[in-house]
Amino acid sequence: QVQLVESGGGLVQPGGSLSLSCVASGFTFSVYAMSWVRRAPGKGLEFVTAINSRSGSTTYADSVKGRFTISRDNAKNTLYLQMNSLKPDDTAVYYCAKSDVASVVMNRNGLPRYDYLGQGTQVTVSS
Repeated sequence: QVQLVESGGGLVQPGGSLSLSCVASGFTFSVYAMSWVRRAPGKGLEFVTAINSRSGSTTYADSVKGRFTISRDNAKNTLYLQMNSLKPDDTAVYYCAKSDVASVVMNRNGLPRYDYLGQGTQVTVSS
């Protein structure tokens, strides 16, 4: 079965950095687009960034553009999120999401098309 296991979250001061990983199993990782979404306390899911299956083409939410970088290693079945210049507003549970297609598709609700989410990893930005 599909499994997405995130890691790397934690507590960091404003301006700091964190690197998240998502190890995928149970499907052919290289075939599908992947995304990161997040849920802040008391809020709904929010798109963060996404990457196509093979071309490496990426897209970012305006709120993280220039600070976050998504990447993938298809040989290791792993998705990454490098987060720099973190702000308190970045505090959220971060989820890895698998698409059911190769290219990133954004739904009308502002979220990327996905069929599976991981269990999430908590990122807290606070002094």
